[in-house]
Amino acid sequence: MSTPAVASPVTALIDIIDGQRWDDLKSVLARDCVIERPGSQPMAGLDRIEHFYRNERQVRHGKHVVDRVVADKEAAACWGTFRGETPDGSVIEARFADTFVLADGLIQRRTTYVHAPRH
Repeated sequence: MSTPAVASPVTALIDIIDGQRWDDLKSVLARDCVIERPGSQPMAGLDRIEHFYRNERQVRHGKHVVDRVVADKEAAACWGTFRGETPDGSVIEARFADTFVLADGLIQRRTTYVHAPRH
């Protein structure tokens, strides 16, 4: 069963990413957080993750439309659709599912799964 307070680090992270408020990452990610994304090596540590979002992420802007979040005190999952634009103006649209490990109200680990249809 999910409660708003338990799901809040997940929904807050999505809002931070969509708003490109990188200074706020520390409010939801543990210092030793690990993020796993398709096609890349895991990113470990808040400094590395913040560097990725500020300097390497290939999204000019975008929006996660979350269909559902389920969470308890130790784990959470969410899924939905991401729509955005790359720096060269290409449109991105993909279904996603994220799993999270939570501790002390912070995200310890995020693993992202993506389905992007081929055109």
